[in-house]
Amino acid sequence: MSNDQTPAPSPARVPAPADGAIATGARIGHVHLKVADLERAIGFYRDVLGFALTQRYGREAAFLSAGGYHHHIGLNTWQSRGGAPPAPGTTGLFHLAILYPTRADLAAALRRVLAAGVPLAGASDHGVSEAIYLEDPDGNGIELYRDRPEDEWPRDEAGGLAMTTRRLDLDDLLRA
Repeated sequence: MSNDQTPAPSPARVPAPADGAIATGARIGHVHLKVADLERAIGFYRDVLGFALTQRYGREAAFLSAGGYHHHIGLNTWQSRGGAPPAPGTTGLFHLAILYPTRADLAAALRRVLAAGVPLAGASDHGVSEAIYLEDPDGNGIELYRDRPEDEWPRDEAGGLAMTTRRLDLDDLLRA
């Protein structure tokens, strides 16, 4: 999985929303994933990443949350029980991103992932954020990240955002 990202447009060059544009405060509320094995997927998201199981629909679906929300992650086998991950070179989900509130929280997540023996697909410092990349047992890409405070974001000479992709120092992160 590549973790290269196209830089976002500079805030000075982003056009104002036109009539009918999405609301400024809109955000993605949850992700719902097709999985091959519900128990295996629950085990990963609950036991490795630390999400709480909030609801279950028999052997076919489950919902998990952070902090008491109804669900951030939905898992189901409705169309995918026993299925294989998508083949490389096909369309679909690149990754879902889980935002941690602090660097220490991201470090704790990294410790859990490493303790579970989950291989990392990458680890990048994007200037605006620090990110760890991995895959769940069904091959879905996951980014675990934390944003730096906005006053620390790299800027170009014109004041525009100047995101980067550099190697993240995992040892330094683990000391957080």
